[in-house]
Amino acid sequence: MSGLFEYFAQHQDHLLYTIAGICLVLELGVLGMSGPLLFLALSCLLTGLMVTLGIISGWELEVLSVGVLGALSGALLWKPLKKFQNSGGGRDTSSDMIGKVLPVTQLITRDQGKVAYSGIDWQARLDAAYTEPVAVGSRAHVVAVEGALLLVKPE
Repeated sequence: MSGLFEYFAQHQDHLLYTIAGICLVLELGVLGMSGPLLFLALSCLLTGLMVTLGIISGWELEVLSVGVLGALSGALLWKPLKKFQNSGGGRDTSSDMIGKVLPVTQLITRDQGKVAYSGIDWQARLDAAYTEPVAVGSRAHVVAVEGALLLVKPE
């Protein structure tokens, strides 16, 4: 074990790369890209590169560099990464009914209604964003499914 400490004492850039790798694995595997360890990993990686290139030396400057780079990367990347993380991820595929356009067989309001699909009349309600009823004979677009209830909007 003392050999490991001696190795990292002589190769501080390798210690920084190891810390960056551990932080990245923990961030991706345990925390699910919530952020803090990602910034530490990035700052350790950049500081390790600067140590390897001989730009900085000494543990004091390395600790300062990790702190400053971590704060800068957090300040610069927090909002873009949160926006990317909350971007939705695309179309809802929780049900194959979502996206279908179906004929209305009973007036659809927020309280009641029916649409036809595959020879069956399905219970349907207006999605919360819509107030105008959908008339019999017109078509409704399925936007969500709650159990056997279809939430629809006018086509």
